[in-house]
Amino acid sequence: MSHVADDPRFHAVVDPDAPVEPVLTGLGITEGTVWHPREQHLVFSDLTASTVWRWTARDGATMLRRPSNITNGNTLDREGRLLSCEHATSCVSRLESDGRFVRVLATHWQGKAFNSPNDIVCDRQGRIWFTDPLFGRTSPRVGVLRPPELGFQGVFRIETDGSVTRIAADYAEPNGLCLTPDEQALLVNDHGRGHIRRYAIHADGSVSGGEVFAQIPADDTGKPDGMKVDVDGRVYCTGAGGIHVLAPDGQRLGLLRMPDKTRNFCFGGDDGRTLFLAVHGGIWRLRVKVPGVLPHIP
Repeated sequence: MSHVADDPRFHAVVDPDAPVEPVLTGLGITEGTVWHPREQHLVFSDLTASTVWRWTARDGATMLRRPSNITNGNTLDREGRLLSCEHATSCVSRLESDGRFVRVLATHWQGKAFNSPNDIVCDRQGRIWFTDPLFGRTSPRVGVLRPPELGFQGVFRIETDGSVTRIAADYAEPNGLCLTPDEQALLVNDHGRGHIRRYAIHADGSVSGGEVFAQIPADDTGKPDGMKVDVDGRVYCTGAGGIHVLAPDGQRLGLLRMPDKTRNFCFGGDDGRTLFLAVHGGIWRLRVKVPGVLPHIP
């Protein structure tokens, strides 16, 4: 399986014939991949089994949380605790350090329940950013059928004091999001419109912009969903055929071909150069040349 280079700069990212190798198979709809850089393990969700798993090369996969309330996206906070987006409860939650107690962090905006929080990231100040599409209310396979309370699908931030700020409310289907390496900008993709938007983040926490940063082709093999950045600011986003790699200015450099539909992925491993891929029905991996931005745990 050869990856596709549109620009010579793509060869600095990956070898053309770098293999995509299976790690785990026989799973359902995998999502929510995140690498714990301090403890050196992978966490991921299986939506159809309402389970969150932890994986290490030594021990394989062990159950971390079940039932998980159909958890989708996961990330880590500054203390290394797992933050999750729950489809069934429409909340953002945190698994405490003892691994037993789950604390609900946010459930509503102005008295109305969120749609179904989907993807999530935590910045160096401890603020939590997440997208809120309708998927967990409209698909019985990955959610619980019920009418929405909000009249929009948007992007939110949980402040360090627990309050919730609405960032944007004009999305068709907001999905993956990530911060640039310097955390001066937020990138959010729109599953429904097939593009990525970019917001400037100001010192006071306000944002501006929201212009289209890049178009991502979508078809039955993949749509804009999982999204990450490497340490040089390149943007990686799922889409038709696999993972599209963009320069920091949004120009596509190439395509990492995947063996099946890929919904999410993360950088990990001891050097940050392994992509762990939530390929349909399992977890796969691909070695790349440039480390990715990992969760910041002081």
